[in-house]
Amino acid sequence: MKLPISWLKDFVDIDCSVEELEAKLFSCGFEVEEVIKLGSNIEKIVTCKILEMEKHPNADKLKICKVDAGKYGVLQIVTAATNVFVGAVVPVALDGATLNNGQKIYNGELRGEKSFGMFCGGEEVGINDDWYKGASTDGVLILDQNFPLGELVTEVLGLNDVIFDINVTANRSDCNSILGLAREVAAVLKKPLKMPDLSFNSAKNVSTKSVIKVTNKEFELCPRYISHLVKHVKLEESPLWLKRRLFLMGIRSINNIVDITNYVLMEIGQPMHAFDLSHVDGNEIIIRRANNGEKIVTLDEKEFSLTENNLLICDAVKGVAIAGIMGGLNSEIKDTTKDVLFESAKFARDNVRKTSRAIGQRSDSSSRFEKGVDYLSVELGMKRALSLIDKLGAGTIACDEYDVIDRELKEKVIVTTLSKVNGVLGIDVPSKEIENILLSLGFGVKICGDNLEVTVPLYREDMEDYPDIAEEIIREYGYANITPTLLKTSSITNGGRTELQEKNESLKNLLCGFNFNEIISYSFVSEKEFELYGLEKKFVKLINPLSEDIAVMRTSLLPSIVRTVSYNLNRKNSEGRLFELAKVYEVKENEALANEKTNLSLAVFGEQEDFFTLKGVVERIMQVYCYGKEVSYVSCQKTCMHPTRSCNLVCNGKVLGCFGQIHPVLSDKLGIDKPIYVGEIYFDDLTSEFNDKIVYSPISKFPIIERDLALVVDLNKSYADIVNVIKENGGEFLVKVALFDIYQGNQIEEGKKSMAFNLIFSSNERTLSVEEIDAVIKNILEQLKEKLGVVLR
Repeated sequence: MKLPISWLKDFVDIDCSVEELEAKLFSCGFEVEEVIKLGSNIEKIVTCKILEMEKHPNADKLKICKVDAGKYGVLQIVTAATNVFVGAVVPVALDGATLNNGQKIYNGELRGEKSFGMFCGGEEVGINDDWYKGASTDGVLILDQNFPLGELVTEVLGLNDVIFDINVTANRSDCNSILGLAREVAAVLKKPLKMPDLSFNSAKNVSTKSVIKVTNKEFELCPRYISHLVKHVKLEESPLWLKRRLFLMGIRSINNIVDITNYVLMEIGQPMHAFDLSHVDGNEIIIRRANNGEKIVTLDEKEFSLTENNLLICDAVKGVAIAGIMGGLNSEIKDTTKDVLFESAKFARDNVRKTSRAIGQRSDSSSRFEKGVDYLSVELGMKRALSLIDKLGAGTIACDEYDVIDRELKEKVIVTTLSKVNGVLGIDVPSKEIENILLSLGFGVKICGDNLEVTVPLYREDMEDYPDIAEEIIREYGYANITPTLLKTSSITNGGRTELQEKNESLKNLLCGFNFNEIISYSFVSEKEFELYGLEKKFVKLINPLSEDIAVMRTSLLPSIVRTVSYNLNRKNSEGRLFELAKVYEVKENEALANEKTNLSLAVFGEQEDFFTLKGVVERIMQVYCYGKEVSYVSCQKTCMHPTRSCNLVCNGKVLGCFGQIHPVLSDKLGIDKPIYVGEIYFDDLTSEFNDKIVYSPISKFPIIERDLALVVDLNKSYADIVNVIKENGGEFLVKVALFDIYQGNQIEEGKKSMAFNLIFSSNERTLSVEEIDAVIKNILEQLKEKLGVVLR
């Protein structure tokens, strides 16, 4: 929220420096994120008067001017400006001056004639017509003839204001206005608050209720709605003081009626809207839900199709505004407008937020309504707007208004005790200090012994109970008054990670040792993206998603890590190793909450990476965390994976994950032109197989026996199928089976491949005989032929 000090002074007498005020605001919970000093980047631009002007001897489009720059003397300025004349008072940038855009100006020479500065327009000074008439002209800024010469333009034009950009916390919606922040400043400076002028004169012969009817059909979405008629409006330019204040807030002046609504939004914090009464059909305003498919064109000429979840302000025939967001083009203020119907309302902030996001339309009003508008500001906003109409002579104000409200306005009363409040703070604040603080903040206070009764003003809807009162007291009393003390009743305990957390950390360290980098991706994903992968279609759907791209909770980490790889490849990062250990969310039948599971995703990409790179990493993970357990790799049937370069990871008959190359068809759809290898391990399932109790056994002192088997195998037979048969029939002395060669070529018949295995036999008790190993090998070959059709090459 921007807070110009000049505007703040309308409400509070400021008797401290800007730096002191900033510190005081911070002490009471309002951080000044930026101090903007208007005109601070402009240097050495002064006023001067043109005394003489003649044509440049060497350039048709240039003029040589003699100017009186006051204390800087008479200077020669060469200019190409066409709107200057003898006697004009204009800004001139002297030697070493700095313009608003940061450009430096130095003495120079143009076509053989020296120029000791440069004339400036509104752009160089950083202003437009809203600050000074003529400043938006494409030329030199012509100033008032009575301005003193040689003075800084920042002084004569009033460009010496200071603006605080304040971070207002979400619970303090009442401070999203000049008045709201002024209340806080008055309290912290211990100064009285001066309320804005809310008085106005009305015409007894002009009645809102005799001209228009207001009906509210949705009190839940619009708890309060005030409508007031102003007849015979005079649409004209706003006075300079009003335009300047809007300029300070970054708002462009349009006309006096629209400017008043914007002024009230900034000063009171109340969004307002003005309807051209001649375009309100049936002389009726109806607040209702939109019909499904009902359309409206807003002031920015965009058409929106609404649903029953959207609140609409209508006349007897059509919608004239999307409640809390923007008015309709069909009822906008035009040059021909004669009668205006002012609207000031309180709309349910969640409904405004949802509607704004659903239709993709935001405005200053919707931003304010989303933060929350209280019952009182609706009334104050209307009165302030009518007061400005009266002061500016902009129209005839009706003597009555519609004020449609869902309940009787009554201030909340919190009954508590001083001991409870002090118990929250951990210190004893004197009761008189508590009383003074709460009174300065606008609360009503009654203290009787230890009993405390606090009447909460209508604009403080954030106040609930005594902890809130304690917060109000300590931020004014000062956090520095809290005395640090050691805990008296608590015992000291040793911290540390759980066993599972230790496993997680060790896994991450293992992967970092393999040169992997950890990534973190969003849990919210696109349903369409998962359909592209052919993955689980049952999702936990968000009730109020920001967009389709983040509308559901992910059931797999694969799309997220592939997306990250694609992002890197598109930015010329052509190689890398990535992993993510994160949650996925599965839908369980007849259960309201999602089943959260932890998965591990892996990805390798680059010229040096292939399927076996990733397989080696997976094997190492299984060796570390499932030591001694039988792990097999079987064909993977996922449609997003390559049919022959992927596999499932299986341990004790349970599938613990999959890995391999992304299917080329999917890669094409994702715009990835290089092979990438990814994997996903179901970490929660892996934990059930954890076995880190490594058993050491002595190396056998007896010689080992090795056998190499070159087998002719059908192409559709997998490594796992063959190894399983070998191990099942290898007997107790078979200690290792390793594949060391695969061959396909002219020497192997079509549809076959050669796979060579190394088998190692060993015993810790005796020397094995060749005959018994030959018998085992014979049995293995017989079983391979019988079960798999595999023969010795």
